[in-house]
Amino acid sequence: MDDRLFRTAMSKFATGVTVITTEVEGDVHGMTANAFMSVSLDPKLILISIGNKAKMKGFIERSGVFAVNLLSYAQENVSKQFAGQINDKTAAQFTEFAGLPVIDQALANIACDVYDSSVQGDHTLFIGKVRDIVVTDADPLTFYSGKYGMIS
Repeated sequence: MDDRLFRTAMSKFATGVTVITTEVEGDVHGMTANAFMSVSLDPKLILISIGNKAKMKGFIERSGVFAVNLLSYAQENVSKQFAGQINDKTAAQFTEFAGLPVIDQALANIACDVYDSSVQGDHTLFIGKVRDIVVTDADPLTFYSGKYGMIS
């Protein structure tokens, strides 16, 4: 099977949109990702998948912490900013939560310590032990078949 067929099949799974954030030496770093899932309730663990060539992989390894920011429908430009699709440094507004930089006004901010990691193929799976969570109420930003959308 070729790469395009695999990518097309994976795009048929509707997901929410997240921005992963961390801080290294006073600089905030982020990247858009939809490879996120909960893993365990006891202890509270989540998983993110980061490409091995992505700069974010090194930032998370250096900091040992990360936050998952679940984006609302009003934050499409935030997703595009951290996906490198637009050059708008003002799309995302940061705040601090549980000692980590997080996206202000996100549906949820999940602050984590790296609990474990595993290289699998061309990605590294980071398991985060949840430090704290804050949740707001808004419509989620979704991604399906290469397009942003909203659950209606």
